[in-house]
Amino acid sequence: MASWVSLLLFLFCQSISRAQEESSNIPILEFTSETSINNVVQDPQTGRIYLGAVNTIFQLGPSLHLEARAETGPKEDARTCTPPASLLLVHPSNGSLIVCGSRYRGICSLLNLTNVEQQLYYSDSKGERTYVASIEDNVNVVGVMSTYSKDGHTFSVFLVGKGYGGLDSTKLISTRILQDFREWVVFESIIEASTVQTTPFVPKYLHDFRHAFKEDGFVYFLFSRTLDGTDNKNLTFVSRLCEDDQHYYSHTELQLNCGPNNRYNKVQAAYVASPGKELARVMTESGTYGKVVPWSKVLFMVASPDEDDNDSALCMYPLNAINERLVDIISACYSDSGKISGYPAVDIPYSSKTDEFCTSRIAVSASFMSCGADFLPSPLASKPKFALKANSVLTKSGLLTAVAVAVENDHTIAFLGNNQGEVFKVHLTAEPDEPFPFKMLHILCCASSKVYCLIIFHVEMLQITKVPVQTCLQKKDCQSCVELKDPYCGWCVLEGRCTRRSECRRAEEKNGWLWSPRQHCVKIFSFHPPNLSCKKTQKGAKCPQFENPDPVLIPVVFFSFGLTPSHTVTLYNCSMGREDCSLCKNADPKYRCVWCAKQKACVYEKLCTTQQTEDPYNIECPDPQITDIIPRFGPMRGGISITIRGSNLGIHKEDIKSITVVGEPCIHQEEKYSVSTSVVCEIGSIDPMRGHWGQVEVEVKGGKRGTSSMYFTYRDPIPEAVTPARGPKAGGTLITISGRFLDTGSKDDVQVTIGGVDCTVITVALSLQGRGFSKAMTAKEAQAFVGDVSCQVNTLQDDKLFLDPPSTPPRARSRRHRRDTRFPLCVYPQIKFGKGEWVVGSVQYENKNDSSLYIIIPAVIVPMLLIIAISVYCYRRKSQQAEREYEKVKHQLENLEESVRDRCKKEFTDLMIEMEDHTNELSEGRIPFLDYKTYTDRVFFLPSKDGANDVMITGKLDIPEARRATVTQALNQFSNLLNSKTFLINFIRTLERSHDFNARAKVYFASLLTVALHGKLEYYTDIMRTLLLELMEEYVHSKNPKLMLRRSETVVERMLCNWMSICLYQFLKDSAGEPLYKLFRAIKHQIEKGPVDARVKKAKYTLNDTGLLGDDVEYSVLTLQVLVHGEGPDVTPVKVLNCDTISQVKEKIIEQVYRNLPYSLRPKVRQCHWRPGSTGQILSDLDLTSQKEGRWRRINTLAHYNVRDNATLVLSRVLHPQQNYDQNQENHEERNALLEDDKVFHLVRPADELDEIKSKRGSIKDKSMTKAITEIYLTRLLSVKGTLQQFVDDFFRSVLCSGAVVPPAVKYFFDFLDEQALKHNNVDEETIHIWKTNSLPLRFWVNILKNPHFIFDVHVSEVVDASLSVIAQTFMDACTKSEHKLSRDSPSNKLLYAKEISTYKKMVDDYYKGIRQMVSVSDQDMNTHLAEVSRSHTDKLNTQVALHQLYQYASKYYDGIIASLDEDPAAQSKQLTLRLQQIAAALENKVTDL
Repeated sequence: MASWVSLLLFLFCQSISRAQEESSNIPILEFTSETSINNVVQDPQTGRIYLGAVNTIFQLGPSLHLEARAETGPKEDARTCTPPASLLLVHPSNGSLIVCGSRYRGICSLLNLTNVEQQLYYSDSKGERTYVASIEDNVNVVGVMSTYSKDGHTFSVFLVGKGYGGLDSTKLISTRILQDFREWVVFESIIEASTVQTTPFVPKYLHDFRHAFKEDGFVYFLFSRTLDGTDNKNLTFVSRLCEDDQHYYSHTELQLNCGPNNRYNKVQAAYVASPGKELARVMTESGTYGKVVPWSKVLFMVASPDEDDNDSALCMYPLNAINERLVDIISACYSDSGKISGYPAVDIPYSSKTDEFCTSRIAVSASFMSCGADFLPSPLASKPKFALKANSVLTKSGLLTAVAVAVENDHTIAFLGNNQGEVFKVHLTAEPDEPFPFKMLHILCCASSKVYCLIIFHVEMLQITKVPVQTCLQKKDCQSCVELKDPYCGWCVLEGRCTRRSECRRAEEKNGWLWSPRQHCVKIFSFHPPNLSCKKTQKGAKCPQFENPDPVLIPVVFFSFGLTPSHTVTLYNCSMGREDCSLCKNADPKYRCVWCAKQKACVYEKLCTTQQTEDPYNIECPDPQITDIIPRFGPMRGGISITIRGSNLGIHKEDIKSITVVGEPCIHQEEKYSVSTSVVCEIGSIDPMRGHWGQVEVEVKGGKRGTSSMYFTYRDPIPEAVTPARGPKAGGTLITISGRFLDTGSKDDVQVTIGGVDCTVITVALSLQGRGFSKAMTAKEAQAFVGDVSCQVNTLQDDKLFLDPPSTPPRARSRRHRRDTRFPLCVYPQIKFGKGEWVVGSVQYENKNDSSLYIIIPAVIVPMLLIIAISVYCYRRKSQQAEREYEKVKHQLENLEESVRDRCKKEFTDLMIEMEDHTNELSEGRIPFLDYKTYTDRVFFLPSKDGANDVMITGKLDIPEARRATVTQALNQFSNLLNSKTFLINFIRTLERSHDFNARAKVYFASLLTVALHGKLEYYTDIMRTLLLELMEEYVHSKNPKLMLRRSETVVERMLCNWMSICLYQFLKDSAGEPLYKLFRAIKHQIEKGPVDARVKKAKYTLNDTGLLGDDVEYSVLTLQVLVHGEGPDVTPVKVLNCDTISQVKEKIIEQVYRNLPYSLRPKVRQCHWRPGSTGQILSDLDLTSQKEGRWRRINTLAHYNVRDNATLVLSRVLHPQQNYDQNQENHEERNALLEDDKVFHLVRPADELDEIKSKRGSIKDKSMTKAITEIYLTRLLSVKGTLQQFVDDFFRSVLCSGAVVPPAVKYFFDFLDEQALKHNNVDEETIHIWKTNSLPLRFWVNILKNPHFIFDVHVSEVVDASLSVIAQTFMDACTKSEHKLSRDSPSNKLLYAKEISTYKKMVDDYYKGIRQMVSVSDQDMNTHLAEVSRSHTDKLNTQVALHQLYQYASKYYDGIIASLDEDPAAQSKQLTLRLQQIAAALENKVTDL
């Protein structure tokens, strides 16, 4: 029988020793049962695993060791006396295991989770009502834990879904209680739900349950069944019911289609998990699943066709999509006669009277829509046309029977099991060419302290196996690690090992843990810090080092010398790993290592002193040098490979032009080439008639040749004897072949055959002959010496002894032998045993010509001395040069500082002169203040999600004329209800207790409430005070008091912000508005004096470093004479820049021509065309004349059109922009130019910087100066700041001067905070200061400062907004009590006003102190002031719209509000519940009409 695999994915922790963790060979854990295993479950708290086998329940530890076992059979019952565990559930709240078997038609028991041998409950005398599972083996049973409430009691229950057996109950789904309660007994079905039964339709529906789970208050069952009696084809369904539905009215089934034409129609297994970030993104982008977020849940399902068990697929269904389709089915039945878009959508599967359902519209509430009601006596199901369809993510031959899903590092991995006992690991990811590709990965071992592992058990088999899901530690290098393409495994760079991300200590750092589907490993380009130090006094300490650095270019010293303490010179040791010229030239060119012929070393380019005409990068390398030949003997017929070692043997394998050995060509083996140091070639045969020995010669590119000083010899080995001469036919005999020249070639080249049978060569060794060796000693006891070198004895026989001789001639061991000069290269082998020594012949080493050694030593030492001398000379010279450079730079900086001072003074003077005109305009009352309604609309509702289209700004409500009077009357009643403090407080508390009432909703609700209660601002203030007192109590006693009012996390915090905005409107118009407007105009004027990049929104003159135009743009100021078409002959002079785009020039012209009009009344740029007066040519940003640079197109400027100073231009307004645009041929050309290539730029092309770096090959000095100039641009911030300083100071003084007029609302509220602080002992002065800052400067002034268009009718561009943000941040910093510690790493925006911040802080402190000393504002005075504001402005606001929008919240949270009012005695006495119900009755048709 095939083994059916099931999987259980879980997280477990275990202690593993460091040695075990380092090992990559942790064994796979297994457990074998005596009987077939058919169920498994795990306790998530302890990690224990419980196996349900025939007649036995096993309790295993996390490592699959047996902890306990309980026998469940065999016991006498029915046909089979071997009860398997059909259902296992962990009941953690009381520490029990629910076990349901086949005995007594599915009776259950409770076992102790810590010891299953202990039975907590069992009874077989309660009758059929306690039968849970089925007696038939082919009936699947699934279950899920839940709770049930009745009469104020809450019980633990479990819901069971099962198919139908011949002797089973007809209930498909049942709820089982786990304790005795009144008439109920343990395991009894407590819900008599006739709605979910199959009788009398058993032949029609063959239910096969596969999975059950619980999510967000719903319980889901996944199963397959037939559609009806006419077709036996199975279809997959998911059913849902509300967890608190005590009648199963909400049970609704949805058909799930998998694959094309629902090919995979029968579910086999499923798993519910979050999809992870990457898979959620891919699912959303595919457009098939709707919007999927990483934290939502997805149903992963494996299914197969009915007719083909050799084909399976994996499909995915977002739970949100399932719920939405189920709601559509339910609402179609309740409201649309069972139809969706005119097509029948609802099926009634378990009833014979389907015609009686969904025939009329039933008015039900939203809660009935989701959880049903007693309108329908049978569950609903979807028609096949409205099944939820999903494409198959992957298909696989064979029958998939299990699935588990995990998310690792935002990637999703599925584990699939089939009916052959195989497990596949599938990585679901996204590639450009296919939406859901998958990668099969192997599962080998588990080597970490916290890992996901798979429990695999084989249904109808006897074994359970714990398989680790990753094999990271088996990979020893980065490349092999990332080649796994396994999201579990990545290369931990700083630890140098392949691990999971969670096990890499610094994985969160950039490039600290590498995982790449494109197999990218880290490549070291630079090191920081530049020196790797190690104290030599630290014995045994390991110095820091980089593993496998590439390239090998590491700074070796970092020191200072006598200029200034901060001036340093860094030396790089280019010779590290670059011992010859070829290796040096092979180094990465960006490190500037060159071969210095004079020093004969690889050095940094500036350390090489060459003649002026020599280019160190193009210097030719010396001739190749050959230092060794391995082996030095080869057979006469050739055919073996020899390795030639040396230096300067080329840089690339193609550089090797020819190789000759003893005059014969040697074939170069390119794949074995090593840069400069090693060449491998295959020798050919040699003519026996010519000389057999000679030199090796290598020719490299450029005709350079290298000849070896040692010789290569052709000779054939001569075997002379074989010992022993006989051996068994089975083989295994160790034989010794002795003779001459047996060391020809290498060991790998030697092949030995005996009678055609291969003989493996173990070693090639020196053989010593004698007698009685084995009788006197063993191989371990023998000591052998060749000369003065000890040799290992390999084999010891009676008459022979084999040992490994030294590769180089040793010295003689005794003085007598050393004095023997007849044979200088002759040494005498000696055998030592105990105290006895025996000389056993002599060994003659071949003579070599060592005269080269006497030449090499002086040749090395002399250049080294020269190099040292030259280095010292270069060092002293460079030091002097660096000092001169330092003085030069210092002088330049002094000149720069002086120029910045002069520039600030000049530009401030120019600005003050030019601002005189604006000041005159202000004195004439031309500040474009917004009216009160527009001001409140923008402050309250412009930041909302609909922005300017918000209904509160437009004031448009789509109410039918016939209902307008009714709605108006009901809204007036609702307004009266809001004026009840009891109702309003309950209303707000109910909303804030709701989980879906988020921060955005709170802000919007508070703004609506402000408008609705604007007619009674004193009542609004009273509500705000009450809520603030509650908020204060909460923060003072249970939270950090300093955090109060910091963010709008409650309704009252936003109410306070709106209250301040209302009360300070007149103060803005009378006092603070003028300096704020002057500051705005000054910033705008200063920015527009210089170039502004229209594309990247950066300016030459700005306060924000991120918006600084980091380039010098050449420009000139032009004065244009502008004539407005149709508005008379008057010409207006307008100053512009020749680098301005056409749209920028239009804006400046409109700004100047219509300066007396507010921005909203001025014509917009797109409504105006203009042209030079003489040519009549229309100028535009882009047309066919636009300049192209590669793939980029430059936006047209005045310089592009060659517009001169004092040119006359005509501005004309376009009445029908779209029509004229389509009809005008020139604009057609402009549009076509736009569509042709959208890569446009204005002043700075994004790729210019990169292209410039790539194209330049200048000196270090040039590049360093270029970088310095880029940093100098930051001085423009100082220039702009100095120019604007007076305007900033004026605004701060207008806001923070207590000597002038202080709005009464500020004094009133600050006194309220002081008063409440005195009532709490743990509120200090700093906390009071923070409360005041959070309530006024942070909530109001910063908002107005960053958004001048909230109070003025102006347009705030992005570049102006960037500078305003810097000033707003400075204002916020001034209001904080904490000290700002500045450093070189502080943001430029912080450093810009670092000098003034202390002055501003003192202004804030004095302002708060001055307000405290003022005469108090009484409640009566404050109410009088608020009443005046209400009287003056309420009739201008959209109060009715606000009431309508507020009622939408009352309708949404209606049940909660009613419940809250019912619990409040004060509300009951005022009949507030009845009043709200009457209002709802009057407005209930409004939702439908809308």
